[in-house]
Amino acid sequence: MTDTATNAPPPRLYEIVERALRASIGAGRLPAGLVLLEGPIAEIFQTSRAPVQRALARLEADGLIHRFEGRGYLVGPEAAGAAPLRADIRGFGLEAAEEIDEAQQSRASWERIYATAERQIASCLVFGRYRIVEAEMADHFGVSRTVVRDVLGRLQERGLIEKNASSHWIAGPLTARAIRDLYEMRRLLEPPALVSAAPSLPSGDIEAMLDRLRRAEAAGPLPETMDAIEEDLHVRCVLATPNARLADALRHNQLPLLATHAFTRSLGIADDQPILTEHRLVLELLAQEAWPAAAAVLETHLQAAERRAVARLKTLAVIPEPANLAPYLTKTSERP
Repeated sequence: MTDTATNAPPPRLYEIVERALRASIGAGRLPAGLVLLEGPIAEIFQTSRAPVQRALARLEADGLIHRFEGRGYLVGPEAAGAAPLRADIRGFGLEAAEEIDEAQQSRASWERIYATAERQIASCLVFGRYRIVEAEMADHFGVSRTVVRDVLGRLQERGLIEKNASSHWIAGPLTARAIRDLYEMRRLLEPPALVSAAPSLPSGDIEAMLDRLRRAEAAGPLPETMDAIEEDLHVRCVLATPNARLADALRHNQLPLLATHAFTRSLGIADDQPILTEHRLVLELLAQEAWPAAAAVLETHLQAAERRAVARLKTLAVIPEPANLAPYLTKTSERP
C-alpha cells in the first residue's frame, strides 16, 4: 500500500452521503423533479442533518439538484423545469448503511482527541516551526497511529499543518506575513459568503447569537464565551454559504487564526472588547436583513482583526516557548 493510501483519512459522512446521492442521480434511480428533504435523507444515513446539508450544497454547486419555491431541492438542473415529485425517498433504493457504520466508528475514535490536538498544535504556531511525531502523538493520546493519521489528515485539510517532502508533519510558524496573507483571503471571501448565506439564516438563530453577545458585553468577555461568539459569526453564519467550495476555502484560511487566537486568549493577552462591538454590528444588520451593509462591516472587522493579530504576535515574540508544549511537538528547521 502506498504512503498516500495509508495516510488518507476515511471518508467523512457528508462525502458518503454526497457520493450515494450523486451515484443514484447519475444512474437515474432518483428521477428528475424528485423533492430531496434533509430529514428523510438523514434518517436513511443514520446521521444528523449537517452532513446532509453539506452534501446537498455540493450537489447543487455541480448543478445536479436545484432549489425551488418549496422546501428542499429538486433533482436535476434548474433549466430542466421538471414538476416537483413528492415521494418517500426510501422507495428509490438509496442506502449506504455499511459505509456509514464504518465512518461513524472511525469518527468516534478520532473525534475524541481532535479538539485537544487542534488546541495543542495551535499553541506552538507562534513560537516557530515544529515537527509532529506520529508515534509520540499516538502514545500521548493512547490511540493507534491510524487514528492519529485521521486527525492529522483533517488538520492538514483545514490548513493548520502541512506535510513536507520527507513525509513529516510540520506545524508553523505563523509569521506576520502569514497572518496578513490569511486575513487578505478572509477579507476577499467572507463578506460575499455572508451575503450568500444570509437569506437562509433563521432569524431565531441570529437573535440567539445577539443575546449571547449582549450578555458577554454586560458581564465581560470570558474565553469560552468568546470562542462561541467567534463561531457564531465566522462559522455558523459565514460558512452557511450554499457554495460548498467557498466554504471549504474559508475553513482552510480560518482555522490557523481562530485556533491561535483562542490560545492567546487563554494567556490573557487578547483584547476582546472591540470584537464584541464589531460582531454585534454585523449581527444587528443581519437581523435587519441589511445584508450588503453587514458584509461591509464584516470586512471592516477583519481589517481590525488583522491589526490586532499582528500586534499580538509582537507581544508573543518576547514570551519564551511554553514549557508545557505537547510532547509530540519537536522544534525543527525542516521546511514544510
